[in-house]
Amino acid sequence: MFIEKINKDVLLKPLQIVVGIVERKQPLPILSNVLIEKNESGIKFIATDLEIQITTEIKDKELAGKNEAITVAAKKLQEILRVLPENNKISLDLQDTRLLVRVLKSKFTLQTLPAQDFPKVSEQLQNSTTITIEQKLLKKLIGSVQYAMAQQDIRYYLNGVLLVIEGQLIKLIATDGHRLAYTSASLSSEHSKREVILSRKTISELYKLLNESDENIQLELAEKQVKISFADITLTSKVIDGKFPDYDRVIPSYTNHLTLDRQIILQALQRAAILSNEKFRGVRFVMTEKNMRIISSNSEQEEAQEDIENDYHGPALDIGFNVNYLLDGLTNTTTQEVTFSFGDSNSSILITVPGDEDFKYVVMPMRI
Repeated sequence: MFIEKINKDVLLKPLQIVVGIVERKQPLPILSNVLIEKNESGIKFIATDLEIQITTEIKDKELAGKNEAITVAAKKLQEILRVLPENNKISLDLQDTRLLVRVLKSKFTLQTLPAQDFPKVSEQLQNSTTITIEQKLLKKLIGSVQYAMAQQDIRYYLNGVLLVIEGQLIKLIATDGHRLAYTSASLSSEHSKREVILSRKTISELYKLLNESDENIQLELAEKQVKISFADITLTSKVIDGKFPDYDRVIPSYTNHLTLDRQIILQALQRAAILSNEKFRGVRFVMTEKNMRIISSNSEQEEAQEDIENDYHGPALDIGFNVNYLLDGLTNTTTQEVTFSFGDSNSSILITVPGDEDFKYVVMPMRI
């Protein structure tokens, strides 16, 4: 018996941790499988797509046993466990090349593939830089920038997040060429400079796995690979090889600032977005003395217009932006107020948080 009489949640929880990177349609059938290894300390679950590998472990002497391993369709096993009745004991039994899943009067037979054929990702962490950071802080940093990553851009280095370690700072930067999100935080110790670009999939999986915990997470950053360890989870990923844009040059320095209630401007933009052009998603900011007018229109000659009174004293401006980009930045910020900084009608807008130098969001203008 491979595993005998175990509560379904004990198996389902680690399976859900690793299954996120598994695709049903893979060039290698075994990549759709999860590797389940039984050893002297418990059971280990491993999934990979050759770019990323996630490992988690149940350390339990009752589940431990002689070294034995199988690979089985990850998502099928997950679905079976998910729909089984609660508080019933499950047994997994390996019979030749098949895995039998038994619970009460139900039985499921799944095909397996040889465990020795499973392509584990080998570590390439020579000369790595290791940092320690709280889980909840890293989750907050990722949430502050991940929406600005490109999606399937031909400039492959934009399809991810740049992570920079410099001195006592950790910085995360994402851009798709139309907007850029920057955030930073202090580390407890000093480090020499290290930059890596983490892929979109790595960032997305990591964000899902992290929780709002004070527990520390360890990041090992090397030239070709990163290894991230926390709780009983290890995520190993290749890094994107490429030259990320010079983010310092993109972030403007303006003297014309306007601080607004975040909810007021967010809700005004959400309303304006309803009548914006479905393809270009443009809105205009018409700035005059003590007033911001938000205007949107579409090809059916419908228009939305909204005025927000404020303490603006800068030059008159008429400038257009993609409303979705503005909404992304405002939605992923949790402060009560935000500051909009303006150049001229052809310049990008800079969104920051009052009293916080760690967050900057730049949106390029568009012609409407």
